[in-house]
Amino acid sequence: MSETTMTELHYMTIAETEKLISSRKLSPMELTQALLARIEAFDTQINAFITLTHELALQQARQAEKEIGFGRYRGPLHGIPFGLKDLYYTSGILTSGHSKVGANHIPSVDATATARLYDAGAVLLGKLATHEFAHGGPSFDLPWPPARNPWHTGHFTGGSSSGSAAAVAAGFMPFALGTDTGGSIRTPASYCGIVGMKPTYGLVSRYGVIPNSFSLDHCGPLTWSVEDCAIVLQAIAGHDRKDPASAKVEVPDYRAALGRDLKGMRIGVLRHLWEEDLPAGAELRQAMDEAISVLSQLGAKLETTRIKPAQDYNDAKVIIVESEAFSIQQKDLMSRPADYGAHYLGRVPVACLFQGADYVRAQRQRRKLAEEMLALYEKYDVLLTAGMGPAPRLDAHREIGFWDKWQKPSITSVFNMAGGPALMVCNGYAQSGLPLGMQIVGRPFDEAAVLRAGYAYEQATLWRRRRPELMFGARTPDINIGQHAGQPGAIDADTRRLVEMLVERAGLKLPESTVVQICEAAPYAFAMARRIPVHAWEDEPASVFVFSQTLRDPSPSTASGASREPLARSAVHSTVSVS
Repeated sequence: MSETTMTELHYMTIAETEKLISSRKLSPMELTQALLARIEAFDTQINAFITLTHELALQQARQAEKEIGFGRYRGPLHGIPFGLKDLYYTSGILTSGHSKVGANHIPSVDATATARLYDAGAVLLGKLATHEFAHGGPSFDLPWPPARNPWHTGHFTGGSSSGSAAAVAAGFMPFALGTDTGGSIRTPASYCGIVGMKPTYGLVSRYGVIPNSFSLDHCGPLTWSVEDCAIVLQAIAGHDRKDPASAKVEVPDYRAALGRDLKGMRIGVLRHLWEEDLPAGAELRQAMDEAISVLSQLGAKLETTRIKPAQDYNDAKVIIVESEAFSIQQKDLMSRPADYGAHYLGRVPVACLFQGADYVRAQRQRRKLAEEMLALYEKYDVLLTAGMGPAPRLDAHREIGFWDKWQKPSITSVFNMAGGPALMVCNGYAQSGLPLGMQIVGRPFDEAAVLRAGYAYEQATLWRRRRPELMFGARTPDINIGQHAGQPGAIDADTRRLVEMLVERAGLKLPESTVVQICEAAPYAFAMARRIPVHAWEDEPASVFVFSQTLRDPSPSTASGASREPLARSAVHSTVSVS
C-alpha cells in the first residue's frame, strides 16, 4: 500500500467511507491494510495500542468484502475498522485493563458492545491503551506506556479512554469505543480534538466491560464527526438483559435527527461551570463565547441558567467511585498490591477512609442531584457548557499532589452524576495548536437532540478540517517524571494511627509511600463526607433494586415449571429514577 493511498484513506469519516464501500469503489481489505500500515508506521510515537489484532482484522475484512460482493451489505459499519478500549471483553484476545493484574486475562466471551459491532460487520484492529482499570493516570510504571496526544506527543491525551481518542485523532481508525465514569470519553475527546459521547446511563450495555464504578460507568463512541458518532451509537445502543442497569427504551434513528435545523431549540447555558466553579483560561472562554454566537445565528434560543456547584456533584461522585472501585479490586489489592501501579495504588485504597454510611449518603445525594435536573429538562432542549482547555504536558500530571486532586471537581463528572447524554465536540484551537472543547448535554435518552445540536454546530464551523500531522521517524519528546508539587503539610500522629487502623481493617498491606498518600488524602476525604447532606428518612439512594420483567411476568413455559435461565445479573436492576 502506497503512502499516497494511506494519506487518502486514513482521515476519511465513516459516513464518507461507507459510500465507497457500499458502492464497491473501496474494499474493506484495502481500507484495513492501509490503516494497519499507518499503525505500523506511527504507533511507536503514539502508544495507542496494547494489542494489535492484525490477523483477525484481515480475516474480518476479507469476510466483509466477500459478503458485500454477494450483495449482503449489513449497513454503514460493514467493513469499517475500529478499536476497543482494553476494558471491553474480546473472546480469545487479551483484555488487560492496562494493568499487570490483568496481563494474562483472556476472556471466553465478547462484551455485548463488541458483539454488536461484529454483527454490524465492523473490523477489529485491536485493543487500546487506558489508565489502569480506567482510574487515575497517566502512569509510567505499568506494562504498557501511556498514550500520547497526536497533536503534540509531549502532551496528555486525557483519560481514561486515552488510546481510543489518540487512535482516532491519529488516523489509525474511524472510530473506537471508550468508557466514561467521570469524563473518560469526553476529556480525551476534547484534548484530542475529536467527538466523544457519554450516552444516557443504561442505553449502551456494560456487560463484558471491566467495571470501574457500577453506578457511574457509561460506554460510548469516540469518532471524528458527529454523524459518525450517531452511526456508531445506533449500532451499540439498546436493551441487554445481561446488564442489570440496561434500560428498555426505544432506540430512535439518530442519524435522521441530524437533518433538522436549530430554529427554536432552547439551550440553557451553564456559564457558571467554566466562569466560577472551574475558571477556564482565556482561550477557552473566547471559544465558548464564539460557539454561543454560532448557535444563536443558527436559530437556537440561548439563555444563561445554573445547576448546583460542581463541587456538590464531585463530593458524592468521588465517594461512590472510589468505594466501588475498591470493592471491585479488593481481592487483588489484598493479595497482590505490588502488581498495581503507584498511581492506582495511591488512589483507590483511600476508599477505606469512607464509612458505609458515607457511601449510602452519597448514593442518596446522587438521586437528589439527578432529580433536580428535571426542571431544567422541562425548560431546555439541551444544555451547553465548556469542555477542556488545551492539553497539559504529559508529565505535568505527575507533579500534581494527590491531595490537590481530591479538592478539584470536574466539569465532566457532573453529567455522570446526572446520568443523561453528554457530547464533547471541538470548538476551536489554542494558540499552541492544541484543541479546545465544549459539551452539549441532554435529557435522559434524548441523544437525538444532543447529536442534532452538535451536528449543526459542526457543519457551521471549520474545526473538523484540521488534522494533526504525524511525521515519519519523528522523535517523541522525553518525559521528565516529576514528584509532588509542594507538600500538604505535616501528618499528625492521630491521623497516622487512624489510617493504619483503617488500612489494616480493610485487609491491606501497603507500602509506606501509599500509606503516606492515604494520610495526605484523609483530611480532604473526611471533608467530602461531611459536605454530603443528611437526607430525610424517605429519600432513597440511587442504587435501588427492582426485579426484572422476566421474573415479574414469567412465560407459560417457566410458570409451568419448565427450566429457565438461572437468577443472575439479569434478574435484578439497579436504577436511578430520572423521569
